[in-house]
Order: sequence, then structure tokens, then C-alpha cells
Amino acid sequence: MTMTKPSAEILTARVTHLEMTVRPTKSFAVPSRPRTALLHAETMPVHFYRYLYEQVGKAHHWYLRRVMNDTQITENIHSENTRIDVLYANGSPAGFVELDLSLLPESVEIAYFGIMPDFQGMGLGKWFLNCGIQLAWDQDPKKVIVHTNTLDHPAALSLYQKMGFAPVAVSEETVTPWE
Repeated sequence: MTMTKPSAEILTARVTHLEMTVRPTKSFAVPSRPRTALLHAETMPVHFYRYLYEQVGKAHHWYLRRVMNDTQITENIHSENTRIDVLYANGSPAGFVELDLSLLPESVEIAYFGIMPDFQGMGLGKWFLNCGIQLAWDQDPKKVIVHTNTLDHPAALSLYQKMGFAPVAVSEETVTPWE
């Protein structure tokens, strides 16, 4: 008897589209523990990008880059329209923020933002997100946009709103779970 693998379950997520139209003035001190560094990645190797993407996004079923081949990812992450900065904590990669600059001067999108599970709960979130927001505003857009959904970290939507983003639309998307 042959066994067939059941078809993958499809998840439905409610997506909240948010935007910020004024650069925030509030700043956050660099956490003293763990020791942190935020470094711009100029020509990140694809395998390192895949590692970051999986470590941050697997629990939230991030989809788009998961289904791209290496050539497609290379074209995206090495494009002049993409900026990636990597968060390090105590010398180890702890998260990343990826900006999509392709809609300038109208907007900059925070395409991906997250902290790896091992580094969550250490007080890095607000500081790190503020860094990403400031990097986006440094590109001189009219607004900064971000999208979050019900599969993301449970605190994501409220954190974005606390940082100054306002919801502007809601939609739904379906994704295949990350196995």
C-alpha cells in the first residue's frame, strides 16, 4: 500500500496595513544588555539571508521569500531598492529589518522586521523597530508603511501602533504553513 502525503493546510491571515506620515521624535536608548549592534548588510550571502528569514519568520509562516530560488533572492536583496540591517546581540545574529525603497519618493516599506525567538523578551523590540523606522525616514519618503497580520507575533500590531503607525486598511491573505 502506498501512502500519499496529505495536501498542505492553508492558513488565512487578516492583514493590517499601516502607515506613518510624520517622522517620530521619540528616541529609545540602546539596551545595555545584551550588548547590541545594528550593521548594514551590503552584499549579504543568500544562505545567511535564508537563515535570518527562517529564524525570524518560520513561526509566523512568512511566505514570499521562502518560495523564491537563490537567483530571485539575490536579485531582491542586492537590489538598490533594498536595504537590510542585521541586529546582533552579544555577537550573534538576533534579527533583521529589510526596507523596500522601490516606491520612493512616495514611501518606504518596512518589508520585514523581526527578532529571533532566542532574543525576544530582552527589551530589544522598541529600540530595534525605532532604528528601522529612522532608517526608513532617512530615505526622505512622504510616508513609511508596514503590514502585519494575525500570524505575526501577537504584540506586533500594538507595537507598530505605539511607535506611531496608524491602520489604513485591512485585507486577507492565505499562506501555506511553514513545515
